[in-house]
Amino acid sequence: MALIATLEHPLDTPADVLASARAEQKAANAAEARLLEAAVQWCVLHPAESLDEAATWSVFRGFGDKPVCLAGEGAPFVTEFAVVEFAAGLGKSEDAGRAYLAEALELRYRLPKLWAKVTSLDLPAWKARSLARRTLHLPKKGAAFVDTHLAPVASTIGPAALERLLEEALVRFDPDEAQRVATERAEARHVTIQSRQVSFDGHVDVWATLDLADALDLDDALTKGAVRLEQLGCTDTLDARRSVALGDMARRQLSLEFDTDPKPLVVHVHQRPDGTLDEITRVENVRGFVLTAQLADWCTRAARGQASIIVKPVIDLNARIHVEAYEVPDRLSQQTRLRDHHCVAPWCTRPAHANSRVDDDHVVPHARGGPTATENIAPLCRRHHRAKTHAGWHQESPSPGTFEWRSATGLTYRVDHRGTHDLGPEPPPPQPPEAPVS
Repeated sequence: MALIATLEHPLDTPADVLASARAEQKAANAAEARLLEAAVQWCVLHPAESLDEAATWSVFRGFGDKPVCLAGEGAPFVTEFAVVEFAAGLGKSEDAGRAYLAEALELRYRLPKLWAKVTSLDLPAWKARSLARRTLHLPKKGAAFVDTHLAPVASTIGPAALERLLEEALVRFDPDEAQRVATERAEARHVTIQSRQVSFDGHVDVWATLDLADALDLDDALTKGAVRLEQLGCTDTLDARRSVALGDMARRQLSLEFDTDPKPLVVHVHQRPDGTLDEITRVENVRGFVLTAQLADWCTRAARGQASIIVKPVIDLNARIHVEAYEVPDRLSQQTRLRDHHCVAPWCTRPAHANSRVDDDHVVPHARGGPTATENIAPLCRRHHRAKTHAGWHQESPSPGTFEWRSATGLTYRVDHRGTHDLGPEPPPPQPPEAPVS
């Protein structure tokens, strides 16, 4: 099958195509450098010194805007709500916008030689940002040391050489931190269970860094567990049996004994409008869904004492819950969090599960007559809640689960189950017609 030409003016030869691609890449590099410059200018326009006394007093009370340190020692502080607005304007989460501004400030104020190479287009902005990310933790003299030695070779330095340079700067200019890092690496053993990325069929990834003796003992125990499962009639592959043996060990089936009960899975089973069960079930403990048929296996294992599972009653996400009080009751909080899944501010993905730092916010404030009801409650993470309250953001909800936002500078967004939609600047109000000249 022939490739479909997508260029407005198709090119005739491979050399023409490559030349066009190189030109587009050069233009993209220039645009990214200008974006970094704009990021720095945004911070210059929102310095910490711009906060007035009233704002400073509100910080002590835990509210309002406040100065934040984004880059390393020697870079200026900026206002927190300026970070929120910049991130939304670029279609980034607040954390991603914060990281971008940190890298821009790190380059401009602590890595001036690298910054000069970026602005002269001698170093791609993406690579400069990745280098700046690695120096944020260094003291001011350490960053200057890296800048001096790195600038001449920034385009060609390899990961190993870069790591050696960073470690030398840390040891030279912050020996206490270097010792802490060394101790931290010695204590880097871990077991990580990626429970927030469950697959649709109920599996998660697990990885670990162990002491060699512990790793050999675990390997031996898993092998013995897999053999035992095979003897009991399990026909799974060896690797699958080893994974089951690990779960059995955690539930005190083999040699490991703990005094804790298995952590229960909390699942919500949803119904279709016709009353039948949906094919997928939401697992409250994690961020994801599993096939409803998987519940049969889990319930069977729970009956044998090999797992703990809590199946919660079906919650009608379309029903209206309303109370007269300001406080949001648990049933309303649970309903709206199941409906929206995460913070409903533009681009934010902070999950809205029961244990997260997410508030049940009144879209229209209760003090202005906003009801404590399904259509007026939505999850907001703490930072976006504060920005809405103190930084001039306006929020409306034309229908449950859909939210329209206007930032302090007039940018507008719509957030719904499909994500965030950038609607651009709010159009200016229509001007009255000029009076005719008599």
